[in-house]
Amino acid sequence: MESPHVSSSSFPRGLTLEDDQPQQRVLSAGPTRGEMEEAGVAQDSRLYVRRQQLAQDALEGFRGLLHSLQGLPAAVPVLPLELTVTCNFITLRATLAQGFTEDQAQDIQKGLERVLETQEQLGPRLECGLRGLWDSVFHYSSLLLELLPVLHHLAGLQAALWLSTDHLGDLTLLLQTLNGKQSEASENLLLLLKTWSPPPKESDAPLTLQDARGLRDVLLTASAYRQGLQELITGSLPRALSSLQEAASGLCSRPVLVQVYTALGTCLHKMGNPQRALLYLVAALKEGSTWGLPLLEASRLYRQLGNTAAELESLELLVEALNVTHSSEAPQLLIEVELLLPQPNPGSPLHCGTQSQAKYLLASRCLQVGRAEDAAEHYLDLLALLLSDSEPKFSPPPTHPGPCMPEVFLEAAAALIQAGRAQDALTVCEELLSRTSSLLPKMPQLWEDDKKGTKKSPHCPSWVSATYLLQGQAWVQLGAQKEAISEFSRCLELLFRTTPKDKEQGPASNGEQGCMSDVALPQLRAAALISRGLQWVASGQDTRALQDFLLGVQMCPGNQDASFHLLQTLRKMDRRDEASALWWRLEAQTKLPQENAAWSLPLYLETCLGWICYPDRETLLEEFRTSLPEPCDL
Repeated sequence: MESPHVSSSSFPRGLTLEDDQPQQRVLSAGPTRGEMEEAGVAQDSRLYVRRQQLAQDALEGFRGLLHSLQGLPAAVPVLPLELTVTCNFITLRATLAQGFTEDQAQDIQKGLERVLETQEQLGPRLECGLRGLWDSVFHYSSLLLELLPVLHHLAGLQAALWLSTDHLGDLTLLLQTLNGKQSEASENLLLLLKTWSPPPKESDAPLTLQDARGLRDVLLTASAYRQGLQELITGSLPRALSSLQEAASGLCSRPVLVQVYTALGTCLHKMGNPQRALLYLVAALKEGSTWGLPLLEASRLYRQLGNTAAELESLELLVEALNVTHSSEAPQLLIEVELLLPQPNPGSPLHCGTQSQAKYLLASRCLQVGRAEDAAEHYLDLLALLLSDSEPKFSPPPTHPGPCMPEVFLEAAAALIQAGRAQDALTVCEELLSRTSSLLPKMPQLWEDDKKGTKKSPHCPSWVSATYLLQGQAWVQLGAQKEAISEFSRCLELLFRTTPKDKEQGPASNGEQGCMSDVALPQLRAAALISRGLQWVASGQDTRALQDFLLGVQMCPGNQDASFHLLQTLRKMDRRDEASALWWRLEAQTKLPQENAAWSLPLYLETCLGWICYPDRETLLEEFRTSLPEPCDL
């Protein structure tokens, strides 16, 4: 299926892009592929509804039969039929609800109480709960051999319920009871499940939807997968590999097998075996081309291997896969592995994310690796996707990946400038300003607060400052020097009244998400000062340029680009003593061991800093090395 393209005409609030071209549509006499797919989905939907209705009718039939049987006094000869109906009722009810609920626990409890009624032992056992009931039932089961097969069946459903609700302690005790005294010392769920051997049914026993042995196999696969995933999260990689391989050899539907193979690929990736990891990811994709999970892991693996083309292709396929609407499948009317697995939480290695998060990964990686044209298109598609809601939120998504909405705008503008589409970048910036203008405080109020010495800053204007910075860079690309200097000045005016985010204040509200860290804010100030200084140089106003570069050095000592631009300007103005002192300082810094930064800057800021870096530092240092005298103080 072709990936849907969000055209610029669908971009909200009237954005007009300079390369917008009309799309031609090929007309045909017969139905299109899309129409045929829609017809197939509609037919599948009708079949699904029909199967659901038949299953619901069967459930009501079991309910009525069970009500009739439980209306009679409990008797051992009738209990095999009654408990089999109970098991079928619970199985069908759980599959239709796609999960276990408290109602199923009550059905199991009612069945156990009926067994104890035949032994006149019900009264004192009710206070012990399900665990006490199971102990009592199996205490008398040696006298009720004809009930053992169906009791093991009911115990399998109890095990499924406790596994799906993470009552692993109760499950362990139940399995120990089912296995007898020889397994009481073991607490390994997989070992206990492998040891459990449900007794065979009699040939004339009532029919079941799913017998105890089938349940045991499902429980074994689900437990192996859950255990392997937990070991993968905690870093017990060899044990995770063993558990996941156990799950892969069990009863897995295609969706579960995709998850298991992807988890195996993730595990081998972390163990430093990328080639075997790729084999499992390819196997996962062979189970279905529309599964996004292995594609996300493949992109991570290709990124580590340095295969950028394959990484970006995986992300493109991921975006496409997440856009596919899966048709509803008819219920299998059995307890399957999926029913016993927890939903992947955002911190899980098997959390695939949303289409917009995948689109952001693709766009940001294109920008990072220098594919500016592709990045620009992907960012525009992403903005159209995110802003399709009537009330888009400017708060960060609850999980990684993905920045907050204003930063997506800023990265989109940076990508457009990088791609040489300055006019489109200005349009994106204007759109962002129109949406964030309410975040800006009244400047007179800020000045008044400064005079009073208060720290009040109702909203952080760093997003708006960054927008002015990018608008200035867009005007630079368009050759409009006056407009560029004006935008850089507006950026600096806001930045010098912005303070870093106070870590003691706790999480910011939606209106305050723009507060920058104490690392990013100085870099943004330096970027604005260097950018304006370069425009002063271009207009021949070296004195003003010198002031901006010197201020950039003072505001952000870690930004060497400001120092190199300052050095070049000092040399141009023939201020040899000051240039000499600065050169000696830079020479000393280059000889120091470079430490890896433990922080990262916003992507739009990294991109902007790349535009204003000094082009050839070594050449400039070498020229000074052969011409300057001994240093003096600056």
